[in-house]
Amino acid sequence: MKLRAMAKINLGLDVVKKREDGYHEVRMIMQTIHMYDQIELHKSDIVGIHIKTNLPYLPTGENNLVYRAAKLLMDEYHITKGLDINLVKFIPVAAGLGGGSSDAAAVLVGVNRMFGLGLSQKQLEDKGAKIGADVPYCILRGTALAEGIGEVLTPLCLMPPCYILVAKPGINVSTRYVYKNLDLEKVKNHPDIDGMITAISKGSLTGVTSRMSNVLENVTAGEYPIIHEIETKMIELGALSAMMSGSGPSVFGIFEDEKKAQRAYRKLKHTSLVRQIFLTKPFGRRGK
Repeated sequence: MKLRAMAKINLGLDVVKKREDGYHEVRMIMQTIHMYDQIELHKSDIVGIHIKTNLPYLPTGENNLVYRAAKLLMDEYHITKGLDINLVKFIPVAAGLGGGSSDAAAVLVGVNRMFGLGLSQKQLEDKGAKIGADVPYCILRGTALAEGIGEVLTPLCLMPPCYILVAKPGINVSTRYVYKNLDLEKVKNHPDIDGMITAISKGSLTGVTSRMSNVLENVTAGEYPIIHEIETKMIELGALSAMMSGSGPSVFGIFEDEKKAQRAYRKLKHTSLVRQIFLTKPFGRRGK
């Protein structure tokens, strides 16, 4: 069975409060994009979960979310067959693009189908929340409001058509580090999430881009000024707006004009600011 694990960006990311259990309450507008990892699942007569990947530094045991996703369902439903998983990574690792969460989501969907478990999408989302806060959204896909710790989802209208330039500098960022060092009392500006939802419903791209904001930039961009440098360069090259995705360090710019987006891609590709760069589009729940 072949599956695509789609990347995501955060059009808006607000942190509402820190909970007593250490987690943070968030309000985020999530958007799937046409960038994906490839996953193949095969039943095996050899008992256990066996993972192969194209990146030698990735763990292939219980520290990999893919392994944990498969084990969760196989243990609960007493699946005794073995499972071979071939994971081919294209989404940058530790980049704020949800690659690991999306890989886990795809495996949950795949194991459900392969072994005929009959779980609904909502049931898969609930199980995904046990693996990671972004996993339920990566099962849902499309444009959505995410609340709670990210697992309370409200599907939204499709994002207006546009071109999305994604650039990752040559640094990796720990999500745990970013949240640990976020001081909400010092956050002066919070994103207008409700205004963005209205803009999406009206199909107003500029209404979306004018409200793009991510409170986690207070930590990540403060530590790594290159993030603001990439954002500034994208806007100079014609982006309506540019922002860090998730906890970073990836930056994305929204373009209305395809030629400007392609020119920005070529220009940034040959600078020292970025290590990986992609030009893509929004992805809808029905593949639009």
